[in-house]
Amino acid sequence: MTVKDLAKPDIFFFKTRQTKFRRKTEGATMTRSKSYEHETDVSAPQLWAIYGTLRAAELVPEVLPHIFTKTEVVSGDGGVGTVVQMTFSQGGTFTEKFVKVDNENYIKEALGIDGDILNAGFLYYMIRLEIIDKGPDSSVIRSTVEYDFDDGHPELEAMASTTLLAAVAAEFVKYVKEHKTPEASS
Repeated sequence: MTVKDLAKPDIFFFKTRQTKFRRKTEGATMTRSKSYEHETDVSAPQLWAIYGTLRAAELVPEVLPHIFTKTEVVSGDGGVGTVVQMTFSQGGTFTEKFVKVDNENYIKEALGIDGDILNAGFLYYMIRLEIIDKGPDSSVIRSTVEYDFDDGHPELEAMASTTLLAAVAAEFVKYVKEHKTPEASS
């Protein structure tokens, strides 16, 4: 099966809020989430002009080349169903499929569909990015990771992290300030 095959909607079984894909497990499933909030002095529409578009995929290896060597849009235009594959500098990949892109409320959800994180044993791995408007020049970037793992693999709990998402948030804010990114149109 190729990454392009994974982009096909009939490959996955979705349930409860159309974003739940779970791999089969033998034991009990442990469900967890971790969140990180980054307060900024940048407007929510300016940040969404990056987060809400494919510009985010293009920008990640540019602002964090020591972590990501490249990102590739496998399919899609940035909306629901878009599949993006990221390649890490230390080797390995992560492929995600956008399952929610809410341009009014500035929310994007990306479901992990292939790569090292799932190969490590996670049954489900979803990233939710929310840009919370706090005023004309203020917002909060909330990055959340939701994940499931088999209770027979408790070591996976330590592997789930928002550290990369926090680094991306800080670099995107810096980029907006340095490049005067225009606001997204709703």
